[in-house]
Amino acid sequence: MLAFVADQGKLKEAAKPMPKLRNGWALIKVRLAGVCNTDIEILRGYHGFRGTPGHEFVGEVVEVAGVSKTEKRTWIGSRVAGEINISCSAFGYRPVCSYCKRGLKTHCARRTVLGILSHDGAFAEYLSLPLENLHRVPNDVSDEAAVFVEPLAAACEILAQINIRKFRRAAVLGDGKLAQLIARVLRTKLSDVTMYGKHEEKLNLARPAKIKTQKVHGDDRDHAKLRDSYALVVEATGSPTGLRLGQEMTEPRGTLILKSTFHGAAPVETWPIVVKELSLIGSRCGPFKEAIGLLRSGNVNATPLITRTFPLEQAADAIQFAKRPGVMKILLKL
Repeated sequence: MLAFVADQGKLKEAAKPMPKLRNGWALIKVRLAGVCNTDIEILRGYHGFRGTPGHEFVGEVVEVAGVSKTEKRTWIGSRVAGEINISCSAFGYRPVCSYCKRGLKTHCARRTVLGILSHDGAFAEYLSLPLENLHRVPNDVSDEAAVFVEPLAAACEILAQINIRKFRRAAVLGDGKLAQLIARVLRTKLSDVTMYGKHEEKLNLARPAKIKTQKVHGDDRDHAKLRDSYALVVEATGSPTGLRLGQEMTEPRGTLILKSTFHGAAPVETWPIVVKELSLIGSRCGPFKEAIGLLRSGNVNATPLITRTFPLEQAADAIQFAKRPGVMKILLKL
């Protein structure tokens, strides 16, 4: 099958064998794959990954192994999105790790992660995942919307981690793809959500969703001039500099949610965390059912974030295009 692999900072075309299926796993023909900032960070060395990147996808189940004929018929032909963390139970490990015993499968001690850690991802014609990771996509959700399920679920995770009723308003730092989804999810619960970003064209995408916007510089000028403070701040800049600004904008005893992942270290002073008694919460993957529900209801419309769609054969060009200023979601289509 046609696939693309991370190789010394570049995305290179490769002819790879079809994935082999374990019992209880599915072979999925990829229909659309999304390019995420994490994919770009992988090419910069994040996690030292050398396989096929890509973890945002919608696809069609074409084969299932190790299940009854009846169950197999229910899956074949289904459009699906997939959770990216593959845990102990999917590999048949016994006993399962302590995290899986506690229900924390996304933190499984022996997990692999689709397109990120030891498991080939969606920048290919086919991929494999356990059935327990798959979620059927309703007929009234388009492929173009369904490809956002995974990052939208990550945005929904914030609502699972905090009591949103404690807050009247929120700030989202960053104007990129994930920040846009986070702001939209928060806006379903709060009437006052402000996005802080560097790019006017990206901020313009937030306004139709009734999200307030404010232009920032993304450098030391912000620290000198910004006096805004919030009880709830979400840092989703994708930059090491975002953490400092997030600390400054979170009011005493406020909550700062950290969403950025990037290759390398972030300079940080811990004294504001102590002096202001801040609550810092790391936030990663989230609930797919809630994300699919938001797309199906129309409460979140992610498709305006799509900038351009490339054929899979042009995946290397798509990655380069995704790095351009002002570009939002880039898709690969088979």
